Amino acid sequence: MPQRPYVIDVMISAKSIAARIEALAREIHREYAGTDKLVVVGLLRGSFVFIADLVRELDLPVEVDFLEASSYGDGMESSREVRILKDLRGQIEGRDVLVVEDIVDTGHTLAKVTEYLKTRKPARLKTIALLDKPSRREVPFRADWIGFEIPDEFVVGYGIDFAQRNRNLPHIGKVRFTDGA
Repeated sequence: MPQRPYVIDVMISAKSIAARIEALAREIHREYAGTDKLVVVGLLRGSFVFIADLVRELDLPVEVDFLEASSYGDGMESSREVRILKDLRGQIEGRDVLVVEDIVDTGHTLAKVTEYLKTRKPARLKTIALLDKPSRREVPFRADWIGFEIPDEFVVGYGIDFAQRNRNLPHIGKVRFTDGA
């Protein structure tokens, strides 16, 4: 299927993202100071850039693991059916866990993932999202830490894709279709 033509307008610069991640890392450090090891769980695929930059800023002993959950496929709208496609490799029972998400839109994915992980009895389970779109929320979920609150725009970059494209952009960009449709 041919893709509609679009351009990407910068919404959040790479410099702004880096500064916000530094601030978030300081807050997370205060929360988890004294922990023997923080298990940082990235939700694939969109969080991979964010998690890499975040863990490099954390002055804590960390273990990184990944879980893949999907409700989008290649489209622009959530199917609202969240599927776990790849599970954690390590154990989290009795451990401090931070779930890292790229964007909270409807809230279905992060709500389902946290419910799922709570069944594994972590000591503490907190969440962080780089982006939050509260105007799109369909379930009452708010991440413990949020990088940026954004309006209801379709965004790409910094790990976030549109049909598996644009993940490699160093900034967050708003997708603007140019075909008038």
